[in-house]
Amino acid sequence: MRRIYFSLTLLLTLSITGLAQRIIHLDEGLAAGPCHQYGREALYTDQLAFQLYNGTLAKPQEGALLLKNAKGEDINWRKVKADTSHRLRGDSFSNGYVYLTYQSEKEQTAILTVTGNDMLFFNGVPRGGDMYRYGWMNLPVRLKKGTNEIYARVARFGRFGGIAANLTFPEKPVFIDTKDATLPDVVPGLKNDSLWIGLVVANTSPKVLTGLQIKAVVSGKEVVTHLPSIPALSLRKIGFVVNASGVQTGKQDVVVTLTQAGKVIDSKSVSIQSVEEGKQYSRTFVSELDGSVQYYAVSPQLKSGSTEKPALFFSVHGAEVQAISQARAYKPKDWGVLVAPTNRRPRGFNWEDWGRLDALEVLDIAKIQYTPDPAKIFLTGHSMGGHGTWFLGATYPDKWAAIAPSAGYPTLSSYGSHDGVIPDSAGSPIEAVLLRASNPSNVLALTSNYKSLGVYVAHGDADRTVPVTYARQMRDILGKFHRDFSYYEHIGGEHWYGDISVDWPPIFNFFSWHSIPADTAVNAIDFTTANPGISSKMRWAAVHQQLTTLKYSRVQLNSDKKTKTITGKTDNVALLSLDLGAFPVGTDVSVTLDSLAALEYKVKKENETIYLKKQNNWQLAEAPTKTQKNILRNGTFKDAFRNRMVFVYATGGSREEAIWALEKAKFDAESWYYRGNGAVDVIADKDFLPQNFKDRGVILYGNQDTNAAWNSLLKDCPVSVTKGKITVGEKQFTGDLATYFVYPRPDSDIASVAVIAGTSKKGFQAANANQYFSGGSGFPDLMIFSPGMLKDGIKEVKMAGFFGNDWSVEKGEFVNN
Repeated sequence: MRRIYFSLTLLLTLSITGLAQRIIHLDEGLAAGPCHQYGREALYTDQLAFQLYNGTLAKPQEGALLLKNAKGEDINWRKVKADTSHRLRGDSFSNGYVYLTYQSEKEQTAILTVTGNDMLFFNGVPRGGDMYRYGWMNLPVRLKKGTNEIYARVARFGRFGGIAANLTFPEKPVFIDTKDATLPDVVPGLKNDSLWIGLVVANTSPKVLTGLQIKAVVSGKEVVTHLPSIPALSLRKIGFVVNASGVQTGKQDVVVTLTQAGKVIDSKSVSIQSVEEGKQYSRTFVSELDGSVQYYAVSPQLKSGSTEKPALFFSVHGAEVQAISQARAYKPKDWGVLVAPTNRRPRGFNWEDWGRLDALEVLDIAKIQYTPDPAKIFLTGHSMGGHGTWFLGATYPDKWAAIAPSAGYPTLSSYGSHDGVIPDSAGSPIEAVLLRASNPSNVLALTSNYKSLGVYVAHGDADRTVPVTYARQMRDILGKFHRDFSYYEHIGGEHWYGDISVDWPPIFNFFSWHSIPADTAVNAIDFTTANPGISSKMRWAAVHQQLTTLKYSRVQLNSDKKTKTITGKTDNVALLSLDLGAFPVGTDVSVTLDSLAALEYKVKKENETIYLKKQNNWQLAEAPTKTQKNILRNGTFKDAFRNRMVFVYATGGSREEAIWALEKAKFDAESWYYRGNGAVDVIADKDFLPQNFKDRGVILYGNQDTNAAWNSLLKDCPVSVTKGKITVGEKQFTGDLATYFVYPRPDSDIASVAVIAGTSKKGFQAANANQYFSGGSGFPDLMIFSPGMLKDGIKEVKMAGFFGNDWSVEKGEFVNN
């Protein structure tokens, strides 16, 4: 049988510097699948990775067996050949791998670009993928002499779009790549002398780059920005400032020069544009989430001569829709301004997780920039943005006067997506814990939160992308309790039936007669949350701690100023706060909850907040301390990936362990860049000084034996990970193991530490998967698993669960296998 690994098509093309550059297309290979299952759950399986990590993966050959599936059927390697567009396709791509090789005559540096893949292994090292085929995930790699192997992992829809792979050879070891630029517009009447731009810098050299600067010149005005370090053989999106106050009309080139110690490394140019007054525009900002440059888009208010504060229309876009395109779908309104956040990318995080945080960050910016009427803030969106509207409306019901989802699906679990679905039910107690971590994503469990909102549901009745059955489902749910919703089906309307899919006049008419009441004017509250660290407050009541972590907590309360009482019931609430702003100072307020004994309290000051803790009865309590779980830091594992997080990799242990830690940190940084248009500092443990990274989230790669930063950050943590052993409280696990867990950073009131660790080489490798970057994926506070999980699934998860409200194991909830 003939072996087929690759076919090379060698072309000459023009590089972005204008010089000839070689492109080698990898046009033949082998594919096998399905052989893995990743999705929106911490649990995953990957039979090829399991074999790779165990050293049992045989060199692929056409017709050779990779594995037998659960039905006993053979999964064999099949030959695949690219079409004229250099794209490889095949039935084996679905949840499978594509194997490609390149024979290099010498050791050399190259740029590997693969599109259509979730991730890849290059000579056994995990690297970031380009699942949406954008074409700018250009990975610096070091080719070895001889055979270089690529295993590209493809998701369940991979057979439709296929993948493409090529190698190019950089003309410079360090260069600016302008393909994925984040650019602002120059807007008349706004401040334009310190605008932020985001561009990618690729480092193909074997050394960490430090001491870099960007000099940006536009219209003769120069600004120099100091840049963070860039690891060897990696790329990073960097931000820099331009002074565009001299740009008057049309497009203007920005000349960007990268220097190190005064030496010019590379120079490129990008264009920014001055928009006409009254036209839609983009503005950039530096995100507090990770320090990267992001943007939002605006459809400005139509000038009307009115002195009233404008309304704010907050519009969240659909999948593959740019925020500026979202804003351009709306005609300017004379009574408000429309702002569209980005979700970090056109697909991003489905408006959950970091997409949710992006929306909140832009909402805060919009309130400062446009000073809207605080009672006139509205939420709307289409498709994935329709889901975002359902989700953000249910999660933060007190932020909106009314919401208008268009062509939206309520939950990720029912609709599914590129990342796969959340299972409907658990097959074991330990999987139930894993699935519970996804509860904040379940809009259907939060529908009672819509009671305080006006809701306008719009959908085309011929929509084949998001069927109208989703809208009808929500109509039926709302119809059982909601007194203020409207429902509209556009006859013959497909998924997008023109700009009126979003800019529908009846929606804005519906908005016009809604407003957010003052908290003190609200007498009844019905509020549900799954995680107080995500959503805790509704008007004058807030859930601070739960009895059972991430089960749904609900408060149904009534305030009566005449009788001076607050009454109601709670479910799964350990610590509750009540704002007594509706009661004058000196009022004796009686609080009766859950039919328990009344608590009497005299109001001591205006807008006083009291805390109540549930024991045998509800009793007065103090606010949670910073060392306890609270609304600023409640877990889960993913919560540490914010507060300008920094990735700290181990340099101790064996050479293999140190190499893994750096490669894994870089893999996560690449994936975060792709998913979230993000940028992260990747530093060695020996360079980590806590005082230099104050209040920043920390992601530790390595274990207690290998990572020198462990003891300064996790000295009092009840979880320890050493060679061959993981200890959780009094429980010990031995062997080849991997773990993810989160713990509060001891020197910060807000930041957390996430740990990605193993007890051995195989344990570390099992922790490679980073589906925690999938929007809506659920991870508990801690999970421990063996490399066998990649083959046998849930039965190889050794422990999963949540710490107690005091971050202890003893008061937590953990399930063992």
